[in-house]
Amino acid sequence: MVDIEKANKEAFDRLLSARPVLVGMGKAIDVIPGMKKNMILHAGPPITWDRMCGPQKGAVIGALIYEGMAKDEKEAEEIAASGEIEFSPCHHHQAVGPMAGIVSPSMPVYIVENEAFGNKAYATMNEGLGKVLRMGAYGPDVIAHLKWMEEVMYPAMDKAIRYLKKIDLKNIIAQALHMGDELHNRNKGATSLFFRQIAPAMVKTSDANTVEEVLKFIDSNDHTFLNLSMPAAKASLDPARNIEGSTMVVTMARNGTDFGIQISGMGDQWFTAPAPVPPNALYFPGFTKEDANPDIGDSAIMETAGLGGFAIGAAPAIVQFVGGTPQDGLNKTLSMYEITIGENNVYQVPYLNFRGTPTGIDIRKVVEKNLPPFIDTGIAHKKPGIGQVGAGLVDAPMEVFKKAVIAFAKKYS
Repeated sequence: MVDIEKANKEAFDRLLSARPVLVGMGKAIDVIPGMKKNMILHAGPPITWDRMCGPQKGAVIGALIYEGMAKDEKEAEEIAASGEIEFSPCHHHQAVGPMAGIVSPSMPVYIVENEAFGNKAYATMNEGLGKVLRMGAYGPDVIAHLKWMEEVMYPAMDKAIRYLKKIDLKNIIAQALHMGDELHNRNKGATSLFFRQIAPAMVKTSDANTVEEVLKFIDSNDHTFLNLSMPAAKASLDPARNIEGSTMVVTMARNGTDFGIQISGMGDQWFTAPAPVPPNALYFPGFTKEDANPDIGDSAIMETAGLGGFAIGAAPAIVQFVGGTPQDGLNKTLSMYEITIGENNVYQVPYLNFRGTPTGIDIRKVVEKNLPPFIDTGIAHKKPGIGQVGAGLVDAPMEVFKKAVIAFAKKYS
């Protein structure tokens, strides 16, 4: 008989003992395991072109144009549907991608190493908000911005990171929680802390004009650190995979069509259900719920690691942004303790007397209490080419946890 409690303690301890650090950058084709020239990585569980949602298709179109594989939207759609392109989840390649999560071969990615276990995780740089590739936009300005990031920002960032040798991401995340971030929808504090480390190193390693351009962009983009917090969470969770008998969730991810989870004791198997549209949301002027695509992105890795919605009690500004109160945020965080294995030993919620964030989702507790994990998220327009239309709060679908519990029981009965 398998000892579930012992297995969960091992998975939980591995997650808590992680030490994610940023060690460098590289082109996806050169550093991401299993990446190919004809491959495009995407957020969420596996999906084919014909089932992809609007914003994910839009991001694929943009990536094909960016790579020079297509000259326009029509040609990109034909190539995507031809079978020439291999689509694969970021999570199958030690990577994570926000929203559409598209990673193509030429895109620069951060390299995050978990010093405690030696494993790595990867993510692209954050483009900013609005009409951006990850939200499904692919106009000439989107492609031009991606090219600037590849040709100007990436070399400057890489030189600065390598000059510093490493940047301790866990330390930044811990501090940012004390500054009003929850590290999913709000990264203002974390981005500021990252800026303070990277700026002097960039001044040392790049020319003045480049430094000015890059630092102005980082300063204008509070979401810069999201693309660092995500691979930090991914690198922290991966060593907790494949522990026999563990019911701890190691992945929650959405591709805009399906919501999927993976469980430590169930290998690489995905449990999926239709992705929900966030019921509680704030939409940008001119947009409504009718414009919203169902929930999308690998960024739910933050909640999986005990951050994001699980730490929303530390980020009253985010709750207010979508029409709630600080007490609503605290109540949400408090409820997540009911479905987790324990409390984080580093990530804390100041308003709960610095109690550790609820960490380590247990599928048994989710089903037993009928209490789904809570996620705060961005919202993309359901049509390709438009981009972000709002932000909101959403519960993971209970169906995936019920499926996982049944499969777990069959495997270990």
